[in-house]
Amino acid sequence: MSALFSRRPEPEPATGTAANGRPRESVWDYPRPPRVEAVGRRVRVALGGETILDVPDAIRVLETAGAPTIYIPLAAVREGTLRPAAGGSFCEWKGAATYWDVVAGGETAPRAAWSYPKPSEAFAELRGLVSFYPALVECRLDDELVEPQPGGFYGGWVTAEITGPIKGGAGSGGW
Repeated sequence: MSALFSRRPEPEPATGTAANGRPRESVWDYPRPPRVEAVGRRVRVALGGETILDVPDAIRVLETAGAPTIYIPLAAVREGTLRPAAGGSFCEWKGAATYWDVVAGGETAPRAAWSYPKPSEAFAELRGLVSFYPALVECRLDDELVEPQPGGFYGGWVTAEITGPIKGGAGSGGW
């Protein structure tokens, strides 16, 4: 098998409590097709030291082998901090995504956010919401700084309770 593709790895145990006090969750217990549910945590995003959103809750999408992706209402994002970006992508579950540059604190993070203006019927609740790449902007759940999902394509939010291995890195193309 090539270095790009490998067999499904052995999941790490999802027992006990993480350093953030939350019960462990294995990305291998997440469903396919994905599930949408409430986050139940405060969500903050910043760039250049400026907060562009701070909301008491949001929703997350859980998909097998991927870190949760957090979606926030576009209306909650500080005005003037999102600028339409070129290009797009397509998710087999959610549909066509559009991208946003994030501008704040004297910085610009190109294509640091995305949304689904016309999501598939099964994911209609994503309409009017936006998500951010934690590799490109500062993302926090409660007071915990989020780590980005491995690789550069997926926008999952990795926190202390998430166990993997998580797709996105080298060798995970076949998962």
